[in-house]
Amino acid sequence: MAQPPDPERGPSRRGLLTGGAGAAAALPLLANAKPAPPKTRMEARARMAMILNINGRDHHVALDPRTTLLDALRDHLALTGSKKGCDQGQCGACTVHVDGRRVLACLTLAATVQGRAVTTIEGLAEGETLHPMQAAFIEHDAFQCGYCTPGQIMSAVACVHEGHAVSDDAIREYMSGNLCRCAAYPKIVAAVKDAAPKMARA
Repeated sequence: MAQPPDPERGPSRRGLLTGGAGAAAALPLLANAKPAPPKTRMEARARMAMILNINGRDHHVALDPRTTLLDALRDHLALTGSKKGCDQGQCGACTVHVDGRRVLACLTLAATVQGRAVTTIEGLAEGETLHPMQAAFIEHDAFQCGYCTPGQIMSAVACVHEGHAVSDDAIREYMSGNLCRCAAYPKIVAAVKDAAPKMARA
């Protein structure tokens, strides 16, 4: 009859060999066992059918209700002009228009813009004709790396429509939510001032 292990001496050699043999015998069974399905309660969350009007066109999508407008644009509709910068509403790179007003797409749920008109940087130009603000940014070289430029342009268009492009100081104030790490701010102000009267005539 096997003796119980002495707590002061630890397990016996026989106990170790017996236990190891048992574990080895179980390995084939474990290898052939079907893995347990992962606990994907989050993945199993029901998707929500939505109709998003982007740049004048309706898009039928089925999204997790928590999907942001930015992720819907970039990951589901392949409209990657709106950039993901900080993803916390601090940099302005994701700025788009909803019913003509600028919003931060990273802080806006896609579900909340159903029935509203969303305009992204891809929707500003008329065919091959650039929007006056886009043309002004090019003419004044108001960008360097270009990552923030779509958000800058969308915010600049809204700045003009809101009636804030009346002076350099006002433009700086109402464009302050859009950060440019390349520090192209003087040229951005010049582009907004140049485009404002052209937009009024358009």
